[in-house]
Parts: sequence; C-alpha cells; structure tokens
Amino acid sequence: MKSLNQLTIQDAHLGLQKKEFSSTDLVKACLKQIKDRDKEINSFITVAEKEALADAKKVDQKISKGETINLLEGIPFSVKDAICAAGIRSTAAAKILDNYIPPHDATVIAKIRQQGGVMIGKNNCDAWGHGASNENSDYGPVHNPHNLKKVAGGSSGGSAASVAADMAIYSIAEDTGGSIRQPAAFCGIVGLKVSYGRNSRYGIMPMASSLDTVGPMAKTVWDVAAIQEVIGGQDKLDSTTVPDKVPQYTKLLDKSVKGLKVGLPKEYFTSGLDEETAAAVQAAVEQLEDLGARIVEISLPLTKYAIADYYIIVPSEDSSNLARFDGIRYGVHVKGKNLEETYLKSRAAGLPDEVKRRIMIGTYALSSGYYDQYYLKAAKVRTLIRREFDQAFEKAEVLATPVSPFPAFDLGAKKDDPLEMYLADIFVCPASLAGLCGLSLPCGKTKAGLPIGLQLIGPRLKEDRVLNVGHQFEQSQK
Repeated sequence: MKSLNQLTIQDAHLGLQKKEFSSTDLVKACLKQIKDRDKEINSFITVAEKEALADAKKVDQKISKGETINLLEGIPFSVKDAICAAGIRSTAAAKILDNYIPPHDATVIAKIRQQGGVMIGKNNCDAWGHGASNENSDYGPVHNPHNLKKVAGGSSGGSAASVAADMAIYSIAEDTGGSIRQPAAFCGIVGLKVSYGRNSRYGIMPMASSLDTVGPMAKTVWDVAAIQEVIGGQDKLDSTTVPDKVPQYTKLLDKSVKGLKVGLPKEYFTSGLDEETAAAVQAAVEQLEDLGARIVEISLPLTKYAIADYYIIVPSEDSSNLARFDGIRYGVHVKGKNLEETYLKSRAAGLPDEVKRRIMIGTYALSSGYYDQYYLKAAKVRTLIRREFDQAFEKAEVLATPVSPFPAFDLGAKKDDPLEMYLADIFVCPASLAGLCGLSLPCGKTKAGLPIGLQLIGPRLKEDRVLNVGHQFEQSQK
C-alpha cells in the first residue's frame, strides 16, 4: 500500500472525499518525507510547515461538515522559488532576495489557493532561472532522487525532485527554454510547458519575458491536466494571456489516438543522441504506432540554429529585466568610492556567475552598433523557426522527440563549460522560441536506473492534444 505522500492528486482527492484520511494527514506525510530526505536532495529553500498545517485544518473542518471539496482542495503542493507566494519567502534561489516576502500571490498560485490547495513550501532552482542543472542556486545544488550524484535538471530541479521524491503531490514551476520539461525527464515525472499566453505570468520573477511560461509538474498526465484546468486562462494583470476558453482537459484524455499523425523530426535523432535515450524514445514511438497512431518523418532544419538564437534573445531580455538589481534601487548595496565602483561592487557581491554572464551577453547584443547584428537577426530567425513548426503541423498533429540528448549527468560535469551546459536544452528550446506547448513524460530508464523522457510537442494552444497522446501512452505502459 502506498504511503499518503506517494498518492496522485486523483487518489488523494478520492481518499479525502471518502474520509479515509485527512488533509492534515496528507500534509504531515509530506512534511515527514521532507525531513527524512531533503537534507540529501536539497529541493526546498523554504518549508511552510505552520502555514500548510493551518490551511489543511481549514479543509478538514470543511470536510467534517459534509461540504463538497474542490479537486485540488487539501492537497499539498510545492512552488518554484521564482514564483511569488504571499507571506512566504520567495528568493528565486538568489541570496540577493534572501529576505524577500511578497505581499501578493502570483495569479497561478492565487487560483490554486482559491481552490483550497495547500502550499507546503518553495523549491530550489537555478538562481533567477539561469541554468540547466540546478547547480547555479545560491542555496546549493539539487540532487537527483534517483541517484544523488546526478543533477536534477534545471532550472526547476527542486520542483521536479520534490515530486519525484514524494515530498509534494505536485508542483508549480516555470519553463522558459525547457526548465519544466528537462528536469521532469531527468527525475522521471510529468511536466507540461504550456503555450505562451495560456497561463498568466503575473507574479513570476521574469527572466525572458517573451518566452517565460508557468506550468504544472506531477506524477501522472491526468494530474497535470487537472492542474492545468485550474491555472489556465486570461488574466487582466497579464496582457499577454489569451482569451481562449480553457478546455476541460481531463475529459479529453481518453480519446483514441488511432489515425493521429505523429511527426518525427529527423534533426532530433542525430549522432549526438545518447544510445539508451534514442532506444527508449524509439520504443515509445513504436508503442504509439501500436495504439493506432500514424508515424510520419518530418524535417525541421532550423533546429541547428535554435540554441544560438535562444542564447541571444534570452540574455538580452535577462539584461533588461535584471538591470534594476544594481545595488541602488534593488539588491545588495556595497558602497564604493564613486557611483561606478558602487555598481561594480554591488553586482559582484549580489549576482552569481551565470547571471553575470547572461547580463553581459545580453547587454552586448543590445548595445549600439550590435543590436541589428545580433538581437534583430535573432528575432528574425525566431520567426522563421515558428513558421517552420507551422509547416510541420500541416503534416503531423503532434511531434515526438527526446527531451534531452542524454539522461541526468554527474553533478559538476558541465558546470565549468557553459556551452556544453547550454546544449542540454537543444531539444526543448525550439518549441519555446515558437511559443508552442510541450509535454515531458517518462518513457523508460537507462541500465543504471536513470529516467528517460519523451517530449510531445503540439501546436499553440493545443495542450489538450499533447495531454491526450501522453495519457494514452502512459496508460499503455501499465
């Protein structure tokens, strides 16, 4: 029999309804697991024990009165620390914000709390979301629950690890260029990167505002779909959100995939792909074919430019968003002999190396004489990548690819080689540049027991489609 902290949302909700256990029991089980395991994993920066137990008690009182509860009500969840939560320390894993307590919830968090969700704590991440391994946190790296010597993935590694290690039933994280999908793959859970504009970004500490998205990480596709039903939708506080109605995703999961065209981009299956990863993804594709899907080969030749394009656009927007942390308006203040020295010393003391690297790249790309040569050209290439995906979706309804070229790698293996680290995002950043949705779900393990992820990419605002295909594949594995 599963421990309470190992339950899915679906099972936990059913148990609460039947009064087989209480919300307080659920929260205490997760808190115990945090105390037992998080010293070695380091997935939490802040544990909101007092607040979580108080919220759980309110739900239990409601249940005791015979009142109906919402699907997410009374169920403990964690939140990436770059997402604001009212009254709870939110640092973005940067010591420069070590004592920051937001006065408001991010819209996605407010929606879950309005449903009665119980936030159990804030998850470790790469500082400001800058990284692909969760080794750039000012609070130390996150360790993979499957092998503590491996990375959990980034930047939402803490969220992925907290779910994989059963310290939270689900988590809310952020994906700019793969930061939900890649750690989900490394940790063996399900993660959804929504289309740009599907979920509100209000209350999210920005990295690259034209790519940032917020989404769920959970143990099953059904759970991810259920969370997305709650957090999706237009928000008057975020002008980039779209007015399109949010589908009831959970009711669309059981649709057959017979006849559905699944595209395999040949550029994603190259010689640089790890053999075990390639074999697992190929087996998953064959399973989809057994379920009745039609497999078609397609080509996305601009994929080879995606990483270079991404690392011009993202640092440029980073540079703009983080300019405020100068030691004068915000951030650590270190007094110098003059204004220039004050700026230099304050930023040296308050910003990690990867953050400084991205700010410098972005500032250079946006500077006079270089804007047209770098940023403007990158913006044009981004448009071409988007058009290429549009053409691909005329031939296929969903694309199937690996999430990462390799499984979780050793801690420290790529930390001193930024270019090698950036290549970890080679299969996830193209969909981000195009504003598409993408689902990461487990499709196998290596001989060493490390999870391997399958990525399903869908057209913009077609989350229902990737969730349907993902659910059908997941059910076929049971």
